[in-house]
Amino acid sequence: MKRILKFLGILLLLALLAVAGAIGYVTTALPDIDAPADLKVEVTAERIERGRYLANSVCVCMDCHSQRDWDLFSGPPKPGTAGAGGDKFDRTMNFPGEFYARNITPFALGDWSDGEIYRAITSGVSKDGHPFFPVMPYPYYNKLATEDVHSIIAYLRSIEPIASEPYPASELDFPVSIIMRTVPEPAAPMPLPKPSDAEYGAYVTNAAGCVECHTNMEKGKKIGEPFAGGFAFAFPTGAVLRSPNITPHPADGIGAWDKDLFIARFKQYADSSYVPPKVDWEAGDFQTVMPWMMYATMTDGDLGAIYDYLRSVKPVAGKPERWTQPVAAGM
Repeated sequence: MKRILKFLGILLLLALLAVAGAIGYVTTALPDIDAPADLKVEVTAERIERGRYLANSVCVCMDCHSQRDWDLFSGPPKPGTAGAGGDKFDRTMNFPGEFYARNITPFALGDWSDGEIYRAITSGVSKDGHPFFPVMPYPYYNKLATEDVHSIIAYLRSIEPIASEPYPASELDFPVSIIMRTVPEPAAPMPLPKPSDAEYGAYVTNAAGCVECHTNMEKGKKIGEPFAGGFAFAFPTGAVLRSPNITPHPADGIGAWDKDLFIARFKQYADSSYVPPKVDWEAGDFQTVMPWMMYATMTDGDLGAIYDYLRSVKPVAGKPERWTQPVAAGM
């Protein structure tokens, strides 16, 4: 019996050493992705304009990397903060930690090489080699056409530098703090399809990261069907917003929508007369994290391509409850 216990003890010790070794390797050696050392993006007017469109209308980099005004509907970026960072994501929003979007103006990126910016966008690895939590949807940007990433880099190089104080370092809950180091992957760019190609809708939908918010998650892990909605965004008041189902289900999704209606849903916020209304939090006014004012500046063609792609995905039944308010004390 003593021999058996001794043998089991040795096995347990070896297992613990193996686990410790694996954790040590992951935390010290990963992510193992080099920045392209010889990359030098030529900043041209064409690239700046394409990058401006991608960063503000499709990938909406400026949505998170700004300070959003949550007292206005859809939380548009506050004037003068575009690219300065500061948007906060934390445990109240169903994330496994606390994260701040960083300053991506030349004020902060001035000492970054083009290769380091390329790696950050496509692989989620910072200048110093640490990984970003994928609240930044780099797993989708990973597949962007190389020229599109170069255009975003050119645009970021061209915008006004905005000074900001350093934001707090990210806090990650265990074991996500370990697992996250295994997430970054080398860039896997796909060719940029022509708007007439069948693959174009999938490309734009991926670039816009639609599936990220429209899929139910818990602590950063997808637990729902793609595009079926249900991702919960909690506001400081206790109100909870859940993303809607955008699969082609005829009753619970957008199956009854035609393309014109889909495009019009976005374009209503592009009307020059539209002014985001004030949100009365005490009255329980509806609020959304959907950056309508930014996606509204997407072209009709790209919005139509997203619609065409969404019509091709699996229809999923189920309509998440969109908006709930906290129950008042004593009720």
